[in-house]
Amino acid sequence: MEATGTDEVEKIKSKFMSAWHNMKYSWVLKTKTYFSRNSPVFLLGKCYHFKTEGEYRALHSFHPSSAGLSTDGSNFDKINTEISGNVEEFRKDFISRIWLTYREEFPQIKGSALTTDCGWGCTLRTGQMLLAQGLMLHFLGRAWVWPEALAMDSSEESWTSSTVRKLTASFEASLTAEREPKILPRPQRPARRDWDVTEMRNEVYHRKIISWFGDSPLAAFGLHQLIEYGKKSGKMAGDWYGPAVVAHILRKAVEEARDPELQGITVYVAQDCTVYSSDVIDRQCSSMASGKAGTKAVIILVPVRLGGERTNTDYLEFVKGILSLEYCVGIIGGKPKQSYYFAGFQDDSLIYMDPHYCQSFVDVSIKDFPLESFHCPSPKKMSFKKMDPSCTIGFYCRTVQDFEKASEEITKMLNSSSKEKYPLFTFVKGHSRDYDFASSPLHEENDLFSEDEKKRLKRFSAEEFVLL
Repeated sequence: MEATGTDEVEKIKSKFMSAWHNMKYSWVLKTKTYFSRNSPVFLLGKCYHFKTEGEYRALHSFHPSSAGLSTDGSNFDKINTEISGNVEEFRKDFISRIWLTYREEFPQIKGSALTTDCGWGCTLRTGQMLLAQGLMLHFLGRAWVWPEALAMDSSEESWTSSTVRKLTASFEASLTAEREPKILPRPQRPARRDWDVTEMRNEVYHRKIISWFGDSPLAAFGLHQLIEYGKKSGKMAGDWYGPAVVAHILRKAVEEARDPELQGITVYVAQDCTVYSSDVIDRQCSSMASGKAGTKAVIILVPVRLGGERTNTDYLEFVKGILSLEYCVGIIGGKPKQSYYFAGFQDDSLIYMDPHYCQSFVDVSIKDFPLESFHCPSPKKMSFKKMDPSCTIGFYCRTVQDFEKASEEITKMLNSSSKEKYPLFTFVKGHSRDYDFASSPLHEENDLFSEDEKKRLKRFSAEEFVLL
């Protein structure tokens, strides 16, 4: 009876904290993001210019009206003519990236009473965003943009008032009874134009990629699955995760994915800041479960520290260089106590997507589920100096030749940007076993992490910042 009583107290405590976090992260005040007109803006390897007279222009949610443009882009003054094209192109590109945030009211996580990840799941969410970008490159290519990106509703109503209306009911329900997963109503939007065959194919993959990250136990890269893999490294639902631990969890999730569409891609995690080229190529050349011939694409994840207790500003140029590469799929990082997905920069400020916004559960298994909540209407910027030193950098290479080319370019960048004797991380020839750093074999099929991996993860967990 005592144990049962303790369990009930823990459940009530969990529900109370969940309700508090849901309220805390549902109230989001939109702020203007300012971009310099005279400096290029980089977003995952693409460069944009907003040149015009003066020094700054506020691109509030990048809505045409905020840049002095009419909604159809036809009537604008002479100054705006100089920037309209690239502002709109950047806006479409940014909004097209997949945005994954805190969610509430999803199916209960196995082994816990949690139906939300508010307050603890931000690094898992940023890891999901990085993996999603890799999958978008794989299936859609870097040139793809969501045709409906510019139709996104970025009004105040959609981000604050509508959220506030549900707070009281959400809070009361969380403390009184178990809640059934609620499906987010589909917003009204303009009628979709006719799409050609290529656009229809791309939209199928767009939806499929998002569905892999759904908040349900069956989603290959959903929160429920990632937490199951995290248990193998000692992490539980409600714990805080660091960028290095998430890198290993993502690798395991991709390895265990059973969807035939995912058999052509693999994930490699660098060991002790070293990428062993032969190990990467072995992964790319490993046979596919479907029996298809050909090599696999690879997402390379490199956990690093950009300094000691604080980020060393000497690494700024290197981080800029990384985000300028076509191979880059972003950086899992943040500032102390908060994890962000870094996707670009302007001058000395990083551009990121923020997972710290609580949205309602969306059932991605239904046909034509709403897409709007998976795309961010406005970017945020942060000074590089505020960045926490612990992060994980990601790259995507479609072929072995792409990997060899990328390793050469990144090595040159590492050598040229390093003021120290040793670069931030290295690419070396051969296998890890050639250097006596091979991971010990898996003891059993269900033990997803080797003993060496567990030791590394434990060390990383102790070094990394706490994420709220």
